[in-house]
Amino acid sequence: MPQIIHVAAGALINAQGQVLIARRHADAHQGGLWEFPGGKCEPGESIDDALKRELSEELGVDVLAHRPLIRVTHHYADRSVLLDVHRVDQWDGEPHGKEGQPLEWVAPEALNDFPMPAADVPIVRALQLPDCYLITPPQIHDSEQFLRQLDSALQQGVRLVQFRVFDLSVEQQSELAHQAQALCAKHQAQLLINGALEIRGDMGPVGLHLSSRQLSQVTERPACAGLLAASCHNAHDLQHAQSIGADFAVLSPVLPTRSHPDADPLGWDRFSQLVDEAALPVYALGGMHPGLAETACCHGAQGLAGIRGLWPSTLG
Repeated sequence: MPQIIHVAAGALINAQGQVLIARRHADAHQGGLWEFPGGKCEPGESIDDALKRELSEELGVDVLAHRPLIRVTHHYADRSVLLDVHRVDQWDGEPHGKEGQPLEWVAPEALNDFPMPAADVPIVRALQLPDCYLITPPQIHDSEQFLRQLDSALQQGVRLVQFRVFDLSVEQQSELAHQAQALCAKHQAQLLINGALEIRGDMGPVGLHLSSRQLSQVTERPACAGLLAASCHNAHDLQHAQSIGADFAVLSPVLPTRSHPDADPLGWDRFSQLVDEAALPVYALGGMHPGLAETACCHGAQGLAGIRGLWPSTLG
């Protein structure tokens, strides 16, 4: 296998939430395609130093604040790359193409309209996904209370929801899922269905979340109009989720949980190692609460996923 080229790249986000992309010169590797600014790390150079140097050389800016977004390893026919991508929210200077490269500020949802190298596809998805993935409680005792709590979560900013309800009939699940989808649509949030596939029915652009058992039974991406996610517990699960084209995964349990007291938690170090080897965004699940957001980010997570730690216990 050829030596892996280590690259530090930055996703600059402006005040309007747009992302800066640059077009590669025609004579470069993957020439003519759009990418996130950055370049090769020098021997012995830290990611922080490499990122600041590259963005200064390419864009004429001084990076003031950044955080990890995603790490992607990709093997092309003629080379392999490891992209260490950081989200950059603060900098000094006006970005401009110091090497003559065209630049564009693009809304995250419009990034799919710009042809990019294959290695950049997971970066696009990471930028399009929020940092919180809310999972609904599996047992519903009061449907109206459930919908009020979901609406409260959406009002508080949740934009990605997994509908995971198991104690109702398929008909009851379907009706409640349709109501949940209407609430999500009102708040411009995305809903994914976990459970009986029949309940998706005619719900339109709703996503699909595969349990680890369902994941093990599929060999290609299931047809779904929205996002595809998968529950993973180990490296094999993550590799399989990636191979079928899942948009993102959740990896659990990271920490001990009351719901699965006998499960052996991964811990943050093992979580980070597994995420580093996966080329798709991964949410941390198991023992999560909002206070762990920064810890999750520092260990390579897209963000937090959870039920008890994220579901509103009271209505605000």
